[in-house]
Amino acid sequence: MVQCAPDGVIVVNKPAGWTSHDVVARMRGIAGTKRVGHLGTLDPIATGVLPLMIGQATRLARFLENSTKTYEAVVRFGFATSTYDKAGEPGPESEVSLTPELLEQHLAPMRGEIDQVPPPVSAKKIGGVPAYKLVRANVPVDLAPVRITIEELELKGFDVDRAKINVRCTTGTYIRSIAHEWGKALGCGAHIEELSRTSSGAFTLEQAWTLEALQALKDEGRLAEAVLPLATLPPTLPSVTLDEATARQIRQGRDFHVSPFRQSPGSEFIRALSPDGELVAIGEAILPHMYHPTVVMTTE
Repeated sequence: MVQCAPDGVIVVNKPAGWTSHDVVARMRGIAGTKRVGHLGTLDPIATGVLPLMIGQATRLARFLENSTKTYEAVVRFGFATSTYDKAGEPGPESEVSLTPELLEQHLAPMRGEIDQVPPPVSAKKIGGVPAYKLVRANVPVDLAPVRITIEELELKGFDVDRAKINVRCTTGTYIRSIAHEWGKALGCGAHIEELSRTSSGAFTLEQAWTLEALQALKDEGRLAEAVLPLATLPPTLPSVTLDEATARQIRQGRDFHVSPFRQSPGSEFIRALSPDGELVAIGEAILPHMYHPTVVMTTE
């Protein structure tokens, strides 16, 4: 009998060289279900936090995906590449003569709310076709800028032709574009040499499992230990535990009342839990203290 992972989120520490789709495909085999999705693509060269939604957790994607993310990156100066990272074709080399002060001067304009142009080799779509496919077909790509917010962009170290940066940013930010624009402003070219996502929303690297560790857990019949259960998702939403009669009505699509003493003020969404702590639904506020179940979990 195939062991299936319970519904929830498994945070994977993505290995370098794998696409996000590769990780999803591997996890479908480990979890014993085709219902696996990821929260935010990571470039093949990148490592780090890749939250995977298992089973009914895929229905919670819209509450989980548009979250702040943090990264650590090593930027190499001296030449740009076609992909803005070390996997691309290198451009002409330039002499590097940089100081921390000069690096910081050209880093400052990229902080805050800015318009960022995605890399040509990216999953951004033009006429429904991913840009990277057009590039491979030698079709010119002209991507429109996207409004993003760089909440933190910190220079952590510098040594001759490499700099380490920490970034906290909104969804849709390309760390590769930060490196490319930085190198362009400095006049020497630059690209990402190493990249690791250290958090995605509430999910952190400390929670992340390697694929090898997850396979070992499955082999031991302990895969459930790696799953963050539905009742804890989304982690940023307040929760309320209701009586069984109310939980039953919610499963039938009925609106439900939440006592003001048990509700966080101004909560647009709330997790409705059954008496035994299972997630029944995500409720959306329609009136003060009144919620409509927008996503209802099925019982099996």
